Amino acid sequence: MRTSRHVELTTAGRALLEEAPLALAALGRAAERARLAGAGIAGTVRLGYTPAASFETLGAILAAVEDDNPNMTIVPSEVFSAEIPGRVLAGKVDVGIALQPEPMRGVRSELLRIEPLVLLVGKRHRLADVSAVSLASLENETLLLFPRELAPTYYDRIIAACEQAGFEPRVTAFPDPPPQATLARLPAGREVSLAPASFGLHAAAAEPGILAREIAEPGILAEWSILWPARARSAAITRFLDSVRRCAYENNWLRSPKETTSAELGASSPAPL
Repeated sequence: MRTSRHVELTTAGRALLEEAPLALAALGRAAERARLAGAGIAGTVRLGYTPAASFETLGAILAAVEDDNPNMTIVPSEVFSAEIPGRVLAGKVDVGIALQPEPMRGVRSELLRIEPLVLLVGKRHRLADVSAVSLASLENETLLLFPRELAPTYYDRIIAACEQAGFEPRVTAFPDPPPQATLARLPAGREVSLAPASFGLHAAAAEPGILAREIAEPGILAEWSILWPARARSAAITRFLDSVRRCAYENNWLRSPKETTSAELGASSPAPL
């Protein structure tokens, strides 16, 4: 407000003067976020992962991404392997971690980790005191698995290995089973299960009534892959993939599975069966 003697701000003008620094600071922060996002340093990556990754694999990846990109936000969601390629293609997740996923046009994938499967048994099971269990010794056992449609290639590899060992496995599968439901049945000693070592070792350590046992040669291998859309991807996804590759390299995830020793399996039992 201007008079012949002085100039005075109106109420609205005073409010604007008070709010202006806050607004300018907010604009500055927004511009910085945009700059970081454009460089891939910030931004959000939606990550779909299969339940068996929930122990060691997922934790190592999230730690690596956090170290490399502290301003990046990861939104993880648990999805079965068979669903992940379709979710990546549909844009429901940006990146996926799956066990031996089926190839899909429009989705790129890269081998992330190769590891042996281990046998999970209850401490009262007849195989609990065996250090390295042959697949043939499972002929009369009930094998707890997931429904085939949740990870077809991975499931088929397990069945084929049993058939090569000379028997058709007796499988019990639950629809949409959380891993905890399978683990809860093992201490009774009536059933056994197979799992990637990275999951099985941690599960056995966390569950007092369960043991992880090595599968004797030739064993069964699990192959993990990282998936992302083939179309143009964001800078954040590119940086995420770079962190995942570094994580795989530093943790020797693509080393020969034969280097996984009985010591790593925590075995302290007698000779192999």
